[in-house]
Amino acid sequence: MAKRKTTPKVQQQQWYNVDLHLHTPASIDYQNPEASYLDILKRAEAHGLAIMAFTDHNTVNGYARMMHEIEQLTVFQESGRATKEEQARLNEYRRLLDKILVLPGFEFTATFGFHILGIFPPTKSIRELEHLLLSLNVPMQSVDEGNSEVGASSDVLTAYQAIRRAGGIVIAAHVNAAHGVAMRGLDFGGQTRIAYTQDLNLHALEVTDLGSKGRQSTARFFNGIKSEYPRKMRCIQGSDAHALDTITDRRGKVTTLGVGERTTEMQLRERSFEALVELFESNDFSRSRPFEGNTGVEAPNYVLTAREEGESIVQAFHEMMQRKGGSQYSVVADVCAFANTNGGTVYVGLSKDPTQPVVGITEPVEALKELEDAVARMITPELHIDLDTLEADGKTIVRVQVPRGGSPPYVVDEYKIYVRGEDETNLAVRDEIVGLVKRGMSFADEPKVSKPAEPAAPIKPVLEPLLDEEDTFETNPIQAKKPRSNKPAPVAALLTEEETPAPLENGLPRAGVEIIGTEQRNGTGYFIMRDLRNGNIVHNVTKESARRLWHYAILQQENNPLVPTKIHWSAEGDIGLWRHYKRGTDVRYDLVMRAPNGKLRVFYGVSEAGMDGRWQQFLEPDEEIQ
Repeated sequence: MAKRKTTPKVQQQQWYNVDLHLHTPASIDYQNPEASYLDILKRAEAHGLAIMAFTDHNTVNGYARMMHEIEQLTVFQESGRATKEEQARLNEYRRLLDKILVLPGFEFTATFGFHILGIFPPTKSIRELEHLLLSLNVPMQSVDEGNSEVGASSDVLTAYQAIRRAGGIVIAAHVNAAHGVAMRGLDFGGQTRIAYTQDLNLHALEVTDLGSKGRQSTARFFNGIKSEYPRKMRCIQGSDAHALDTITDRRGKVTTLGVGERTTEMQLRERSFEALVELFESNDFSRSRPFEGNTGVEAPNYVLTAREEGESIVQAFHEMMQRKGGSQYSVVADVCAFANTNGGTVYVGLSKDPTQPVVGITEPVEALKELEDAVARMITPELHIDLDTLEADGKTIVRVQVPRGGSPPYVVDEYKIYVRGEDETNLAVRDEIVGLVKRGMSFADEPKVSKPAEPAAPIKPVLEPLLDEEDTFETNPIQAKKPRSNKPAPVAALLTEEETPAPLENGLPRAGVEIIGTEQRNGTGYFIMRDLRNGNIVHNVTKESARRLWHYAILQQENNPLVPTKIHWSAEGDIGLWRHYKRGTDVRYDLVMRAPNGKLRVFYGVSEAGMDGRWQQFLEPDEEIQ
């Protein structure tokens, strides 16, 4: 029997309050230059920090100065020359450093102003870290001053690789804000943005809206649902403190956060750098969450939060997994489908309906072994999965974490090939099987990310982030924006495949389906479907063989054709909303785009996750969807 990686239920780990982005007076823009490093540690203690990192701009001088002061005080003590004040100061340092793990690091400014955090173990020498900064083309003056302005330094992907090779944790700093790699309006192509946020040397993304539940939150954007961003990224938050305490302007708006004012809670086996690395290199995203402080409010349960997000291309839910009755087979089919698609997580012990009570698994140890054996027996080739248990509403839930497989197609019972599409698992059709075989022949265990071309000119700072921190859809966006003209566009025939631009380009939605061609053979209609999530084109689809979304699109085209007068056009008049509807608890949209030749393209069943860019103006408040 093939071996499987089974992770036992975590019991020894505990939660620690962590801030991996703090500045000190060693940064030239620190707001309290007179503050001591002991003052910073005291503020960290007051906020309950267990782990923190000094990440000054392009320098490690802050950490070096603190360690030098401690060493000097130790020499005074050992030689009997320490004054009472010096002895008290040394004792306080020792007390605080016994409670708080302080790690050396830096905030590197890459080419064109992008900020990257490098966090290292306490055993790393200062000289080696300074050499690393110099090798990244940071001028010696900036290393001495702690200046964020460095000129022509190394590019983002080179920095990721260099920091990781040096044994560091690599975090893209405040990605959705100024100097972040995911800002909106940056003057480079989508492939560059994908590389900067999906590179395999990158451990995590630091975001400023980790606690946001809005549909535009950064963590939701990078949760693996989008086909062009298939790697789910761990998102954390840090204070980016440039002062001891939070500073506000005259209107009360926060301009600078203080030490430990915005932190992440992490579940670790111990308070150590090695435990942090183990967390960042794991795929268990339940072990990090925004720190809510001592509010008395229980932290959100990871499993229940996942269920509220609903079934998707990367997660599925099952109440049970008994072999008798077929529920075990359904779980195995989902595992196979995730391996053939983007990877994902299967939760067993609760339904997908968040209004239903959690059932739980009564004998989790036996269930883990039984499911492990079923996957090993039924799925080929060998597939490494992680099996463990979590708690939800006092019940035990089995979790199966499935990677994106490196040797597709994966099959159940030697011949059944499943794929995941939107929120359902289906048997693969011919064109999808061909694509899986081609992927398997490329020996690509992970999404390939090639180094993109850099922009031709420096990028000016952009104030508008890629993703807003809060959900701003308080009014009907269709009513808020009136089109330039109410004149309906002419109804046109469907585009042929040759007339259609390349998928995932030219502002297409990132989910849903488009019918790009039809033909009649022996009295039967055969359709050519484009899956907007991955750009796959599937031929020879009939009404009888069509999947749920495909079947919906075919029925709409045949029985409910496009009515131009019912299209809500954008102000530019090139994209529009035809209608929206509910599919279970999810809202779906039928959208229209005017092609350059005047023809209309219809995109059926687009989910919220696929409403990128300008399509977001058509998103409706949930209470208005019927």
